[in-house]
Amino acid sequence: MVRLIGYFFGMACILFVGAAAAAAVYLSIVSKDLPNYEVLANYAPPVTTRIHAGNGALMAEYARERRLFLPIQAIPDRVKAAFLSAEDKNFYNHAGVDVTGLGRAVLVNLQNFGSGRRPVGASTITQQVAKNFLLSSDQTFDRKLKEAILSFRIEQAYSKDKILELYLNEIYFGLNAYGIASAALTYFDKPVTDLTIAETAYMASLPKGPANYNPFRHADAAIARRNWVIDRMVENGYVSQADGEDAKKQPLGVVSRRSGASVVATEFFSEEVRRQIIDKYGDKQLYEGGLSVRTSLDPQLQIEARKALQDGLIDYDERRGYHGPIKQISTATDWGMELSKIPPLSDVPEWKVAVVLAVSNEGVDVGLQPDVDPAGKLSIERKRATIAAADMRWAFRAAGPNGKTVKSPSGVLSPGDVVYVEKLANSTGYRLRQPPKVQGGLVAMDPHTGRVLAMVGGFSYGQSQFNRATQAMRQPGSSFKPFVYAAAMDNGYTPASVALDDPIEIQLSNGTVWRPENYEGEGGGAHTLRFGIEHSRNLMTVRLANDMGMNLVAEYAERFGIYDKMAPVLAMSLGAGETTVLRMVSAYSVIANGGKQIKPTLIDRIQDRYGKTIFKHEERVCDGCNAPDWQNQQEPTIVDNREQVLDPMTAYQVTSMLQGVIIRGTAAGKIKLNTEVAGKTGTTNDQKDAWFVGYTPNLVAGLYVGYDTPMDLGRGVQGASLAAPIFNEFMQAATKDEPPEKFVVPAGMTMASVDRQTGMAAQPGDPNAIVESFKPGTGPATTYTVIGAGNSGGEVQLAPEEILKTSPQANQAVTSGSGGLY
Repeated sequence: MVRLIGYFFGMACILFVGAAAAAAVYLSIVSKDLPNYEVLANYAPPVTTRIHAGNGALMAEYARERRLFLPIQAIPDRVKAAFLSAEDKNFYNHAGVDVTGLGRAVLVNLQNFGSGRRPVGASTITQQVAKNFLLSSDQTFDRKLKEAILSFRIEQAYSKDKILELYLNEIYFGLNAYGIASAALTYFDKPVTDLTIAETAYMASLPKGPANYNPFRHADAAIARRNWVIDRMVENGYVSQADGEDAKKQPLGVVSRRSGASVVATEFFSEEVRRQIIDKYGDKQLYEGGLSVRTSLDPQLQIEARKALQDGLIDYDERRGYHGPIKQISTATDWGMELSKIPPLSDVPEWKVAVVLAVSNEGVDVGLQPDVDPAGKLSIERKRATIAAADMRWAFRAAGPNGKTVKSPSGVLSPGDVVYVEKLANSTGYRLRQPPKVQGGLVAMDPHTGRVLAMVGGFSYGQSQFNRATQAMRQPGSSFKPFVYAAAMDNGYTPASVALDDPIEIQLSNGTVWRPENYEGEGGGAHTLRFGIEHSRNLMTVRLANDMGMNLVAEYAERFGIYDKMAPVLAMSLGAGETTVLRMVSAYSVIANGGKQIKPTLIDRIQDRYGKTIFKHEERVCDGCNAPDWQNQQEPTIVDNREQVLDPMTAYQVTSMLQGVIIRGTAAGKIKLNTEVAGKTGTTNDQKDAWFVGYTPNLVAGLYVGYDTPMDLGRGVQGASLAAPIFNEFMQAATKDEPPEKFVVPAGMTMASVDRQTGMAAQPGDPNAIVESFKPGTGPATTYTVIGAGNSGGEVQLAPEEILKTSPQANQAVTSGSGGLY
């Protein structure tokens, strides 16, 4: 018996040693290919990039994984307690693997063996970190063993707080939210520090299975799991019994913030910022880098700019009648289901999609698109509304067959037509709406810094994402003329210089003849340059550009940033080249600020995920601004090192002439502000685009209106009639709370009274006199000279591409002694 016992003992020892050896070999094999856990020290997860307005309000978020990293010190103890209670109550006591919890899980799994229930896990937070960061999610024994080994090693290398920090910032919470900070915003639209006990417990319940506890699809399961977490928090002493019971009575209270933006009407602006960041830093940095971008956008000005442009586009479009319905659907069955499939204009929330149910001579009955809850479930309620005939009268125009005007709604709409409607203020009725076919772009800028304060790239970003403020290349037409006159003022001419306004012919090198004309062919005689720009005289501008030389005009256009390279041909002096609204507004800003070069920007500052500033627009230096204390030193000054690209006196002369455009020129009666304002209209060939660009002492704004595929806007449509009212609406809103301001006259300028027609000194009491600004050494002309009046009647040689022939009227003026070559 003793020998038998000894035999069995020996065999047991051999088996034990063999098993131990086999286990050691197995552990060695498993451990050999383990990933390097030291990478956790340099943990830099994909983090959301956030775009902010100038006042700090959130505009947009960009991420592949919506995550905001929070250091452990910034995470409240209540949040930590909830996750420890839900996932690993012994976290601060075990060495990576909770042996007690593991044993409990084994017993439960043995009891459930053969029941079909899913095995219970016992992973600690450390094990979850090892799995999430370093391993796959495969449910295999090998992976679990590797997880345990890595957990022991991680615990030896990192503190408990560091491990918990990694866990809380990495885990997935559903709804594309990663990390506790992003999850709190996504589910409750509040920071982590403001979460209640109930909200914190719900957050801690989600990592176990976000889809299983979705608040919209599985609300009962979500509440049950949340309450279980609250009970564990009470059991572990983190929350009192009374507070726990009160928390369990609370509703989930989820307020899903699917869109990160809190500033409305910023889609075009945000998209332009997104493109610029990708160009500057790359796609990966935008979507994973966690950048904090502070833009120059003024939210209130953006709203006003959007409204002004939309009002102008709608007004123009409705004057041309009804285009037709969005589409046709059947109203015989549940029209709400079919109507819900039609996407609304997401950035025009005032407009609702509706279907026509019945039409009469008095009005239209419509069904409104049903609401959809956050879970995507369609409301069973079917809301109806009415459109009175008076509220859709604009649609009677061109609505009938062959474009004939109709007399009642029945000639416009039919049952099943899907249309847009807008609720009337202080009424239960609705108004018929339609997205305009005509488009446009508007930019507002601070002329002293180049900061873009507002940008609208079209009627609706939901309708078209093409940004017409920055991407549309359009002819600026006569809105380019101020830069021809700026070049002239900078090179010896004055506002009182006189140019001929008679017809001319320009023979091109290919044999064709160009005959520029004034608008509607009016003109004749000779006028001052002030009159020429105020009344947008093409013939005078061409003669002035020819007299200076187009190479000089091209140099100024490039200096102002309107074009990168401008062809020095005379047609370009009338705005025949293509540029963008942003470039035009930037160029006008140089005139408005007294001639200082500026760099237009939508971005003030960019910080990386650690808060380090990696870009800022402001390049001016202030050496004494950060003094630790005051020791009777002088007030610090900011050194303005920007290039002076235009004489300040020239800038004022052009501004003064552009004020005349608004007072008595092409924009007379169109702009009505309580402060001084200057600006210029622009209308391109065949009325394809209508422009207006203008400014006050502290704000520049410009816009164009035109079809995306350029076409005639209609008889009589000009920059003054279409674009100027939009500018006026925006600037009235933008300056309503600002005190009146005047343009600053540079020191050294001389003011003299001149005759409006001849530009020569005016006699006292002359009713035809106007006060004009002159630089030192210049003044009213003492002899009458006319730009563009040849002295021989022969041809004047130009660039090789074109030849200017003086007109018979010009020859007559010369031979009669009424003028000579200036």
